[in-house]
Amino acid sequence: MSICLRRREFIAALAGAAAAWPLAVRAQKKMPVIGYFSARLPSTDVPMLAAFRRGLNNAGYVEGKNVAIEFRWAEGRYDRLPALAADLVARNVAIIVTSGGDATALAAKAATSTVPIVFNAAGDPIETGLVRSLARPGGNLTGVSSILSTLMPKQLGLLSDLVPKAAVIGALVNPESLGKMFASGIADIQRAGRSIRRQVLILSASTDADIDMAFESFVQQRAEALLVTSGPFFVTRTDKLVALASRHALPTMYFRRELVDAGGLISYASSTFEMYNQMGVYVGRILNGENPGDLPVWQPTRFELVINLKTAKTLGLIIPPGVLAIADEVIE
Repeated sequence: MSICLRRREFIAALAGAAAAWPLAVRAQKKMPVIGYFSARLPSTDVPMLAAFRRGLNNAGYVEGKNVAIEFRWAEGRYDRLPALAADLVARNVAIIVTSGGDATALAAKAATSTVPIVFNAAGDPIETGLVRSLARPGGNLTGVSSILSTLMPKQLGLLSDLVPKAAVIGALVNPESLGKMFASGIADIQRAGRSIRRQVLILSASTDADIDMAFESFVQQRAEALLVTSGPFFVTRTDKLVALASRHALPTMYFRRELVDAGGLISYASSTFEMYNQMGVYVGRILNGENPGDLPVWQPTRFELVINLKTAKTLGLIIPPGVLAIADEVIE
């Protein structure tokens, strides 16, 4: 065999190896893992996850194909949040997505300053210390803010329109959900009550027994309508809240349409689909190399009013035409 032939064979073999090398590297490259960290239950986050996956798909990522998702559920127990967040960080996930309000996001932030975090906050992310700016969050965090805490005046106003003779309106709050914003949250509710000239009876609940006692107190103190404020613990108790409101014939305003789908009377809130879809888009952009601190915190511009007419009929309640006219969806 000539030297020239051996030389050509060597070059061909080298070229073949060079062509195969990128394929081998791609085969060995690990699929990025998203840590989905929720204060709620798997069953309660079904619509959220559907919207989140849609956003991921729009950003070019499909679960099981080019990205994986690992889940951690606190099941409404806030004491579990720090350990669950630390566990995700220890497993070297590529990014953490938080679901279930400010407490979950703050637990993730406390667990890592390097792993990117896309959060869902109920309040003002600047006030709670999640970010320093909405336009340029900085650090390793960005996300969406549902600004649910700012909707209470509108929610109470709609409730008073539904039950105009209600002199006393109850408000159910979860102190763990409000966290360090508890005092200001209570003040906001009281201020909203004064603006519609209604007495607001505010009671806290952190356990099932607390919820039972709160409803008994609302009835004993002649509350004729109820506002259930936002919180993942209350989402995990959807069936219980809806059942108690029905049993005590209390027209109730909720903070998520999912509670109205479950039989609740009315909700006024930001769109779950829009928020979680945006979170999926943000995760895709970060996986593609963008810095979370450069992505502005997204805030909704559209809010949904959803009314369950079947529940209204059960309560013997006639929905005013003006309220029906502005409803985004009516469940019959």
